[in-house]
Amino acid sequence: MFDKDIKTLNSLIATTIDSIDGYRESANAVEGGSFAQMFNDRASERREVLTKLQSEVARLGGNPEDAGTTAGAAHRGFVNLKSAVTGRDDKAVINEVERGEDHIKAKFEEALRDDDLSPEVRAVIQGCFTSVKQGHDQMSALKHSMEAAG
Repeated sequence: MFDKDIKTLNSLIATTIDSIDGYRESANAVEGGSFAQMFNDRASERREVLTKLQSEVARLGGNPEDAGTTAGAAHRGFVNLKSAVTGRDDKAVINEVERGEDHIKAKFEEALRDDDLSPEVRAVIQGCFTSVKQGHDQMSALKHSMEAAG
């Protein structure tokens, strides 16, 4: 039973590492200091989520994932490329951050729909999802407010 739990948690860990790395890259790619601070704050929150997920894997006797995904590295590369091409355009970076947020939110929602997870692991994922959803909603609102502003 723990194999499914560990596999699911490690998948979420890899995605969370991608998110942390993406926020760090985005903080360096934006011109606006307030955006950089917001991204660094989100990276810190995601580190807390990461610690909780890794601790749960260890509690179950597994080896916690400690690297992101190949897709995450490609996404970070895209953020870098996009910011270089657009001249460090904050709006473009925020669009990419929001796209990354859609991805991590979907991964957590998928895990929560998995009826094969133990109740303890589901509770840990649900607790972490609260933070993930807040980050998603904040970035989505930011993206939409920038679109409305023109």
